[in-house]
Amino acid sequence: MLETHRIKHCRRCGTAVEYRVPIDDNRERAVCPGCGEVHYENPLNVVGTVPVWGEQVLLCRRNIEPRYGLWTLPAGFMELGETVADGALRETVEEAGARIELQGLFTMLNVVRVGQVHLFYRARMLDTSLDPGPETIEARLFLEHEIPWDEIAFRTVRVTLKHFFDCRRAGGYPLHCGDID
Repeated sequence: MLETHRIKHCRRCGTAVEYRVPIDDNRERAVCPGCGEVHYENPLNVVGTVPVWGEQVLLCRRNIEPRYGLWTLPAGFMELGETVADGALRETVEEAGARIELQGLFTMLNVVRVGQVHLFYRARMLDTSLDPGPETIEARLFLEHEIPWDEIAFRTVRVTLKHFFDCRRAGGYPLHCGDID
């Protein structure tokens, strides 16, 4: 369950905050009783790709927690100062060392219970050279029947992969939006 009172001190002056509904608002916020600063807590964006080489999809085995040792698509938290596409490209390079060309935005999945939105682009690999970074044990290409479904790290990755293979069979890749409980 998402912890709702995560901010403890004002980022502006350091005073301990109080959680209350500001006068011109409709929900509880972290408010500084010292300087009056209102602190907003917003979802984090996780951005990544579904890199494809022919009939194969690239997956990375995680070298970090959570879900150490399980497989995922290359993805991670979007950074300030970058677009969603820039972040997805950066994460793919950092985690897999793959050279890709981004295609369309493919899935947008809300994970409300942890305060995240996951966005995955389809991507065409430019070659099969891989150079995984420190967050990845190994990066590998899989045919659909080879996907280690029982070892997929996150539900958003599983949902995205299922949509991808269904869309490939159907011959089109519309945007898929949904909620993960």
